[in-house]
Amino acid sequence: MMGAECQTIHMLSRFRLAPGTGIRAFCESYEKLVELMARRGLVLATGPVGKRVADTPMDTDSGNAEELFAVMTFRDREQLDAAYAYLNQPGHIPEPELRAAHEQLKSIVAMPVFTCWQDLE
Repeated sequence: MMGAECQTIHMLSRFRLAPGTGIRAFCESYEKLVELMARRGLVLATGPVGKRVADTPMDTDSGNAEELFAVMTFRDREQLDAAYAYLNQPGHIPEPELRAAHEQLKSIVAMPVFTCWQDLE
């Protein structure tokens, strides 16, 4: 129902792959990171990795060159902020496996752009 407060937040990640990186390697790294985040309660879900279809008049974002995207879903603002704080804290991420997965993913992505929005219903 419109007007009811909904907590769910989505983060759209748009990006290119770093030179020499294949889509399979990215998908494996992304799935591993999301799995580790989910185990620690830092993300609710993710959708599939997608490829932009820029050669249609329906795509009006001519100013950006990102080719791929993924959407992560967070339960609420608290979970979103906790994930950001955890992955970007000064020093390092306490769990070596999660730190390695995050660093690996960052190393194979180029030109990332992140946009967050909250459901209205």
